[in-house]
Amino acid sequence: MSDLVIADTPEALTADWLTAALDAGGHLAGVRVTEVRQRPLGTGQMCDSVRLTITYDRATDAPATLVAKLPAADETSRATALSLGSYVKEVRFYQELAPSLPVRTPAVFHADIDPATASFVLLLEDLAPAEQGDQLVGCTIEHAASAVDELVNLHAPRWGDPSLLDIEWLAGDPATSRAFLAMLLPTLWDGFRARYAADLAPHARQVGEVLFANLERYLDPTGSPTTIVHGDYRLDNLLFHPSDGRLHGVVDWQTCTVGPAMQDVSYFIGAGLREEDRRPEEERLVRRFHSALVAAGIDDFAWDQCWLEYRRGTFAGLVMAVARRCSSSAPTVATRCSSPWRLGTAATRSTSRLPT
Repeated sequence: MSDLVIADTPEALTADWLTAALDAGGHLAGVRVTEVRQRPLGTGQMCDSVRLTITYDRATDAPATLVAKLPAADETSRATALSLGSYVKEVRFYQELAPSLPVRTPAVFHADIDPATASFVLLLEDLAPAEQGDQLVGCTIEHAASAVDELVNLHAPRWGDPSLLDIEWLAGDPATSRAFLAMLLPTLWDGFRARYAADLAPHARQVGEVLFANLERYLDPTGSPTTIVHGDYRLDNLLFHPSDGRLHGVVDWQTCTVGPAMQDVSYFIGAGLREEDRRPEEERLVRRFHSALVAAGIDDFAWDQCWLEYRRGTFAGLVMAVARRCSSSAPTVATRCSSPWRLGTAATRSTSRLPT
């Protein structure tokens, strides 16, 4: 992107480097950064983030705070991100897709990456006082409605756009990915059952047995329109404003891809709402999403198909739960990434209501 060194550690985010980076982006006009204070931020598992409080040598409209996102200091996490292309996805999303999408994301002040080494840096708008959701606690119906509404701003603009498959970093090779998952996931499920045998509720076990016994059928495309999807649309990746509780920003785009929109919707509702809140409200939330799609001009996605895809999408959360928890040595960390017991409950009804 530029001749600047990629400042991929907190120590590299010096006053001189920030001056050069912000000036290169046209955010400074002869102003210089004189001091930078840092504070660790967030619970990211694949990246490290710090909040930067910046002092300038004179009055300026440049931001007083920024969020810097960097590769994980942990070498295993970094190697995993490199193999999955996670850092490339996030940086390229902010560079190439976010400017043309109305979904609420932080403004980008600087973005650079070396795909070969996974060295990268993102300087993002600080959305404080917006606060991160809590995956373990869950959310209110009002928070859920706001989050579902925001998904329309992500999904509708490129709905059914075949050119998305030409974006290699976004779409990858779908057939190869499906074959890889069909080979890997049943083994992970076996390990998941063994690791959590004492905690796995009967309904969650039942869902898993049905899903992983029919995995190839589940992974086959349904023929429904695809679009840009977040891939990990959960509370920990959403920022809500404390004054009105509305969603203020969507972050962590390392899993964005091309896929069916309802997987994002299903995953969020299944993991974000407790069962007693979800059961009476989920159809209303899905109808709200569908109505907003129609209002946005999407006319090839009937309600019956939407509801079917929603129910099918509930399995996606359990897949991520199994993959994340089996690959993590720290259960509390993995639990933040997914709520398998909550997701298992959300998917239970789907096992008997999907077409054979």
